[in-house]
Amino acid sequence: QVHLVESGGGLVQRGGSLRLSCEVSGILFSNRAMEWHRQAPGKERELVAKIGIDGSTVYGEAVKGRFSIIRDNSRKILYLEMNSLKPEDTAVYYCASNRPGVWSLEHWGEGTLVTVSS
Repeated sequence: QVHLVESGGGLVQRGGSLRLSCEVSGILFSNRAMEWHRQAPGKERELVAKIGIDGSTVYGEAVKGRFSIIRDNSRKILYLEMNSLKPEDTAVYYCASNRPGVWSLEHWGEGTLVTVSS
């Protein structure tokens, strides 16, 4: 059975940092591109960052220069390092995996809530 389990969310003050983790089980990790998305209250889900099987990365405009997506293939964990957090970063953050070798989303985690206070 496939599981993507996010952790690391919580309450942080403006300017603070958090590291989210996504532990993956039930699928091969190293042959899949991985992504972080987020959904703020009343807004559509949006891409935060994605990382290919070659380690190449793409970031959403709102987080460029502040967030870093990292993958650990040996432990099957995806990370999102978040720095200089802003209240507008408040959202539920979701981890997602793509189908092997292609950019086509297949599995999603349940999400972890990040709240940034002003």
